Amino acid sequence: MQIQSSNIANLPSRFGKFKIKSYKEGCKEHLAIFSPNLDVDNAVNVRIHSECLTGDAIGSLKCDCRDQLEASLKYINEHGGMVIYLRQEGRNIGLLNKVNAYALQDKGFDTIEANHQLGFKADERTYEIVDFILKDFGIKSINLLTNNPLKLAGLTCVKIEKRIPIEIEPNEFNKEYLKVKKEQMGHMLDEFTN
Repeated sequence: MQIQSSNIANLPSRFGKFKIKSYKEGCKEHLAIFSPNLDVDNAVNVRIHSECLTGDAIGSLKCDCRDQLEASLKYINEHGGMVIYLRQEGRNIGLLNKVNAYALQDKGFDTIEANHQLGFKADERTYEIVDFILKDFGIKSINLLTNNPLKLAGLTCVKIEKRIPIEIEPNEFNKEYLKVKKEQMGHMLDEFTN
């Protein structure tokens, strides 16, 4: 599949002054948000963030997505780096199916069981576009901001020097969700789900 890319533009934000570049992959458009002084000769701090409209834009308390995104933007503003924002809503099942999964969760299914009820794997995301973006910037090694072991295994074009954890304090609505992520999906969450 052919991937188109945009020019680079400035993006002043409440988290800092960034630059952005967009990538179009079929009908999906992804975004690289990065510090102006990006140093590709050393390990770049990178967060791969999958779109979560309900969390990122509306502030849903059912997940920790918005908190992770905001923590990542603050981190790269302070330390330099890049957030790759992937349009893979609902672990890549789309918004309609994500809302259907929410409805199943309201009936007692956990996040994985709900996906299975709808005919999906626990996580449908892929990371080939991330390899393309990192190559486009000439990035050869990264420090990956993640708790997700699939992201550590999903990249093929770069060396991952270290993992930087992003742990968010749970709330009454996402505690079980985080527990499922740790116990069933292998997410590296230690301080509050033991």
